[in-house]
Amino acid sequence: MTLAVRIGVLRLVDSAPVLVARERGLFDALGLDVEVSVEPSWANAADKLTYGLLDAAIMLPPLVLAAAMGLRGPKARLVVPMGLSQGGNAVVLGNPAANSVAAAGCPRGRMLGDWLRLERRRLGVAPRFAVVHHFSTHNLLLRYWLAGAGVDPDRDIETVVVPPEQVVDALASGRIAGFCAGAPWGDAAEQAGAGRVLLGSSRIWPAHPEKCLALGQTWAESHPDAARRLIRALLRAQILCDMPSEAPSIAALLAHPDELGLPEGPTRAALAEGVGAEQIRFHAGAAWFPARTHALWFLTQMRRWGWIDAGVDLDQVARSVYRPDLLAAVAAEEGIPACVATAGGLEPVWLPTVFPPEQK
Repeated sequence: MTLAVRIGVLRLVDSAPVLVARERGLFDALGLDVEVSVEPSWANAADKLTYGLLDAAIMLPPLVLAAAMGLRGPKARLVVPMGLSQGGNAVVLGNPAANSVAAAGCPRGRMLGDWLRLERRRLGVAPRFAVVHHFSTHNLLLRYWLAGAGVDPDRDIETVVVPPEQVVDALASGRIAGFCAGAPWGDAAEQAGAGRVLLGSSRIWPAHPEKCLALGQTWAESHPDAARRLIRALLRAQILCDMPSEAPSIAALLAHPDELGLPEGPTRAALAEGVGAEQIRFHAGAAWFPARTHALWFLTQMRRWGWIDAGVDLDQVARSVYRPDLLAAVAAEEGIPACVATAGGLEPVWLPTVFPPEQK
C-alpha cells in the first residue's frame, strides 16, 4: 500500500536529497507517494510542520529545537531522526563593505569587526546584516565567529531576517550590508555583482551540521514504518548527492523552473567538486547522523545569547528532539555501520568534539 507523505523544502541546494529521491524513484520504490511543498520561508515551513500541514520538512536544527521549546509560539511536537547536510553557508558582504574589508589573502573577522565599528560611528546606526531566520545555524555561526573576533553581535550589527531566496536582491538594493545564507545564494550574489563572499561557514566550524529532517512527532508515531521508509529513501539519495558524476544532473534538476528554479551555475558550484565558496556534504562524514552533541552546541549558543532561560534542561531537550534511535535500525539495514552505544546514547564513533572558530 502506497502512503502519501507531505514534505516541505526551501529553494536551497540542501533540498537536493528530497528532489533526487523523488526524481530517481527512490520514494516510489519504497511505497511512498511524496508531495513536495516548496515553502517561501523557514517560518512558513516550521508553522506548517507544527500544525500538521506537513508531515516532514527539511529544517534548520536550531529552529526545530526552538519550536519544541515553545520559543516561537506553542510547543511543537517535533523530532529529528536524521541530518541532511553539512556546511554550505556563506558570509557575504555588499560591494562597499567588501571593498573596505578586502586585503591580500582571506579577510578575517577582526578586519570585518574594525569596519563594522567604523561604520557604526559614521552612520550612527549599526550596519544591517541578514540571516535566514532568528533561530538558524546561520545566525548562531555568524554570532560565534563575530564574537570570537571581538564584535558584539547585539550591538555592532543590526540583524534582520530575510528568506534565503531574497537575500541577493536585498544586498543589491543596499537594504542590507551583508548576509549569511545557504547555497546557492552566496555564489549567486557574486555572480550577480551584488557582493563578495567573505568566507564559507565551514571556516567557522569545519563540516558543521546544517539542515536536518524534521518530522511531526504525532505523524512519526502514527506511521513508524513510513517514517523508516522515508529515512531509507533519503539515505540513498544522500549518497547520490555526494557523487561528483551526479552533480551536473542534480544541478540541472534543482535549476528546472518546475522544481526549485535555482541558478544552475552557483548550484553546481556548491555540489561535489564544485568551485563555490562552500561545497555541501550530504552523506560522507556522518552528515546523516543526528548527533545530540550537535543539538547541545546549538542549545548552549542559544542560551549564550539569552534566548533560553538558565533553568531549562538542555540535555533533556536534546534527547527529546534528536532521535538517533529512529535512524539506527534503518542505517544498519542500509549497511551503514556508523553508530555505537555509549553512556550518552547513540553517537558516531568519529563524532568531532572540538569546534575551532575562524577568529583572526
